[in-house]
Amino acid sequence: MIDIKNDIRFRGLEPFANRVWLSSPTMHGDEQRWVDDAIQTNWVSTVGRNIDEIEQQIAKYVGCRYAVALSAGTAALHLATKLAGEKLYGQARPNAGTLQGHTVFCSDVTFDASINPVAYEDGNAVFIDTERDTWNMDPEALRKAFELYPDTKLIVIAHLYGTPGKMEEIRKIADEHGALIVEDAAESLGAKYMMKGQWVETGTLGDYNCISFNGNNVFQPVRDAA
Repeated sequence: MIDIKNDIRFRGLEPFANRVWLSSPTMHGDEQRWVDDAIQTNWVSTVGRNIDEIEQQIAKYVGCRYAVALSAGTAALHLATKLAGEKLYGQARPNAGTLQGHTVFCSDVTFDASINPVAYEDGNAVFIDTERDTWNMDPEALRKAFELYPDTKLIVIAHLYGTPGKMEEIRKIADEHGALIVEDAAESLGAKYMMKGQWVETGTLGDYNCISFNGNNVFQPVRDAA
């Protein structure tokens, strides 16, 4: 049990007066029509023109060459982690995961879907402290973690509640150690990040990038009209 009143880590932090909700799902009128269309045209499957279209649209929106639609952001994170493990360590035996015997640096404040794939692939998650500015992975803590675990070659970072982590700093540290990044951008579709003087969409900042259309994750980004 954490004693919030007396724990020095919480000094200076006041609880919110009101509850802060996640984004609520919104419907705009066409959702039912497209569901009916998929059923009527018998494209209730893993293929179909609607899937092809959303893959093309999302790739264009975030600014990458290709996108692959899966059943959920959770599935995307597992596939990304597995592919990263294969690229780093080769294809695993049938009874083993691609990360067996290897450490993976992970965000310590995130949904469990970001971290579970590390266990699925027999890796060992090492949690990196969160920094105050964004509530995301602390670049300085990441740098210290590489001093303790210098052989680590994979980082899984999540953008909490749609706020991007300090990816330019994290990318630099990863490159210094020859590490790959799995970017969990499930909660940040529509968010932009300044990288090397240019605004770029989250979901393009790692080596493997995942987004989600879960109702609580999708939001309408507010941009300066000027």
